[in-house]
Amino acid sequence: MLSSAILAVVLCASPAAGADTAVVCPREFREALAPWLAHRRQQGHQIVMLSNLGSPDEVRASIRRVAAGGNLRFLLLVGDADPELYSVAAVRRRSVPAHYSKAVVNVQFGSTREIATDNWYADLDEDRVPDIAVGRLPCDSASELSQLVEKILAYERSADFGAWRRRVHFVAGLGGFGAVADAVLESAAKSLICEGVPSAYSTTMTYGSWRSPYCPDPRDFRRVTLSRLNEGSLFWVYIGHGQPHAVDEVLVPGGRYPILTCDDAARLACRNGAPIACFLACYSGAYDLPRDCLAEEMLRAPGGPVAVLCGSRVTLPYSMSVMGSELLGQAFGEQPRTLGEMFLEGKRRMVADEEPGAYRQALEAAARLMSPTKDQLSAEREEHLDLFNLLGDPLLRVSFPGRLELDANESIAAGETLTVSGTSPLAGRGEIELVVGRGRLTFRPPLRQRFNAETLRDYAETYRQANTPQLCIRRVSLERGAFSTQVTVPREARGPCHVRIFVEGTDGCAAGGIDVVVERESREALKNKRDDAAGE
Repeated sequence: MLSSAILAVVLCASPAAGADTAVVCPREFREALAPWLAHRRQQGHQIVMLSNLGSPDEVRASIRRVAAGGNLRFLLLVGDADPELYSVAAVRRRSVPAHYSKAVVNVQFGSTREIATDNWYADLDEDRVPDIAVGRLPCDSASELSQLVEKILAYERSADFGAWRRRVHFVAGLGGFGAVADAVLESAAKSLICEGVPSAYSTTMTYGSWRSPYCPDPRDFRRVTLSRLNEGSLFWVYIGHGQPHAVDEVLVPGGRYPILTCDDAARLACRNGAPIACFLACYSGAYDLPRDCLAEEMLRAPGGPVAVLCGSRVTLPYSMSVMGSELLGQAFGEQPRTLGEMFLEGKRRMVADEEPGAYRQALEAAARLMSPTKDQLSAEREEHLDLFNLLGDPLLRVSFPGRLELDANESIAAGETLTVSGTSPLAGRGEIELVVGRGRLTFRPPLRQRFNAETLRDYAETYRQANTPQLCIRRVSLERGAFSTQVTVPREARGPCHVRIFVEGTDGCAAGGIDVVVERESREALKNKRDDAAGE
């Protein structure tokens, strides 16, 4: 425990006028927050502490007074939004209330008439668009807060520079909107993953459709989902239906099997890096309910994710797809330093008045044809600014690997040797892989037109193969600076592929990737054949 003198210095070190970070925190939690405050101030942040005891309007007014200084960039809310705060004094003292905005679009699909949101606190000019990065640590006690702070500091101080930093795990439920709509949504999700995640990163897919090669044995789906969470990754993303205390189930003829529930939080034990989790789903982030939601339970689990992006009420496929696209663009394109800035800019771009890219244009076209809210798409996107919240620290520094630039020929014939060159920002152990292009398989999967329970024992191996895109792997030792190495392309390789490399050093890691097309024969051989045919 910190002495009262040290604690006073930590809490009062900077005036509000120059603050770039405001923290709304109950007085009884401030000692537990002190290690976080010291860590952030050591990083150069100027922090002001604000009271949680006023009404939501009074709390926002205090935030705006700090923002008037011109430097405010981050807002951390410390405490749950327990609905008993309005009737029980002890609960009020340890809580920070959520704001409730009026639901207009999603209420047509069974949502409540109001949306619990923290976005409102981050809107400084009444246009609904956030101006600062906001996140919440939804703790009910000082001990819970201490655990969250410990997890955040351990994440940022981790000296584990292993391959978890380049992994992205996706878990998806079945849409259930009808055959045509489900096909469109599945295609959109595939495009999002294939085009949104750079080739330098490895991905897995766990899909709750028994027809898919990415579906493990449905009876084992829950265990596989937990296993993906526990093996550690940069991001873990769920796409599908959700409820406050569980996500969807895997449905097969004659059976249904859970994917993830609140009861599973106790089984979370990330072995390496705690992931940043994202639920593109309804209600999984309903943090204002009497019973804690799935996102809260996972966040507070000692072995759970370090932060969760989630929706508090009914969320809709079109806007969730836009949100996912913009978040991936920030994560793997702009790469702002903190999670809060990544989430902030993703939200702002979601409603920005600018020409969308090809993926967004395709989403817009599909939504205007098929969405029941096709005449309210702009309003739907704006509503999702309020629906999605960050449960976690907005100042969290995301553990991206460093960037490693690669160069290689655009095409190569199967069986030939490919020369790969680049520049490594650090010395370390390296692994260079030739993998099939994202969304492709190395084998011909079984065709599952009819469900057959007797074949379930084969699902695990098909799932393993579907998530093993490697055609060849070579381990190398690299020095800092320029390098050149070679990869022998297997004779059976064909089509669009990626060459990717990951380097793990003593004080960092780096990843790089480049696209390569593997042809049956070299272009020179094909040209010679054409010349010979023309000469006959």
